[in-house]
Amino acid sequence: MFDLPNRGRRVACGSSVPNRANLVRLAPMDIYLVRHGEAAQKWWQSMDPGLSDLGRNQARQAAKTLLPLLQSQNLSGSNALVRLVASPLLRARETAVPLADALGCSAEVDAAYREIPSPGPFSERQDWLNSFMHQRWDEQPEAVRKWREASIAGLHATRQTTVVFTHFVVVNAVVGQITGEPQTLCCWPANASITHLRLVEGSLQLVQLGEQIHGKVN
Repeated sequence: MFDLPNRGRRVACGSSVPNRANLVRLAPMDIYLVRHGEAAQKWWQSMDPGLSDLGRNQARQAAKTLLPLLQSQNLSGSNALVRLVASPLLRARETAVPLADALGCSAEVDAAYREIPSPGPFSERQDWLNSFMHQRWDEQPEAVRKWREASIAGLHATRQTTVVFTHFVVVNAVVGQITGEPQTLCCWPANASITHLRLVEGSLQLVQLGEQIHGKVN
């Protein structure tokens, strides 16, 4: 793990050295999509649950997995060239905490990486999602297409190693775009799984899928 001093008030990871980040603007950028840990309630039971005890353990394990990966990219024990970003939903923000604590900084909140919006009231979201998961991207309404475009545009704008704490469908939206998969679901990322992407000369590449679910989405 990084041995970082406690420097008082936290800043967002990677926010303090923009000039240094610009020096590597043209270099390949590693991006890690981390699905949130297990939520304390099912996705059809609560609009914004936090993590369960298992979810918090999964978040800590994800941090342990990510730290040596970040260190191997010649960050030299500094948080200067790594950026943490989280969906505004509580379960994603809580998943970011162990890694942010280890790096001595905080995760930015970016609504581009929140879970997919549904057109109706929350009481109808479960049925809508069940139907959505059997559809194609080109069948989706404008609001869903714009949500997907915003997530992908945010990744294309990356200028430093970035870890994004996000959601099941966001991972599918991005991976499907990269692979050209027309179906809305092309992978089944498990809780706290880490999907590795790389941005090379403006093109997103899939390096490795994270752990996959063998069962129902939770």
